[in-house]
Amino acid sequence: MTKDITDRRGRRVTLEDITDENWRDVADVAPADDQRRFVAALGARYLLLSMRGGLWNSLAVRAGDEVVGHVMWAYDDEEGAHWIGGMIVDAAEQGNGVGRAAVRALIGRLATLPGYREVRLSYHPDNAPAARLYASLGFVPTGDFEDEEIVAARTGAAEA
Repeated sequence: MTKDITDRRGRRVTLEDITDENWRDVADVAPADDQRRFVAALGARYLLLSMRGGLWNSLAVRAGDEVVGHVMWAYDDEEGAHWIGGMIVDAAEQGNGVGRAAVRALIGRLATLPGYREVRLSYHPDNAPAARLYASLGFVPTGDFEDEEIVAARTGAAEA
C-alpha cells in the first residue's frame, strides 16, 4: 500500500494517465506569467511532445478532484536513468505544495519500474524556486548541462 501524498491544503495529490476524460484539463494548465521563460505556456505543448516525440510519457497531476498540473517522464537507456521533465503547476495552485507532492509521487512511481536506480531532471539556472524544491527533495547538481539547464540527479530509495 502506498503512502498518501498531500499538498499544503491537505488534498491528496495523485498522478494519472492521460485519458479522453482529462486531456483537455491538462492541456489548459498554465503556469504563472513569471515562469513562462522556464516552462511551456500551456500543458498542451508537453502533451504534444509526449504524443509525437516517442520519448516522453505525460501524466496529469490531480489535487483532490481537480487536475492542477502536468508532469512527464522518460527513461534514457544510455544513462540508465529515469528523467522528469515538463512539469507545470497551474498558476492558481502555486504555493500549495502541489509541485513537491507531484515530484514525490512521480519518484515513487518510477521506483517501481524495472531498471530504476536514479532520477534526473534539469532546470534553468535562474529558476531559484525550482532549484530549492529539487534540492529539498534530494536532487544534487551533476555538473552536466542539458542545453543551458542544470542537470540534477537523485539516487536511491523512492521516499522523498
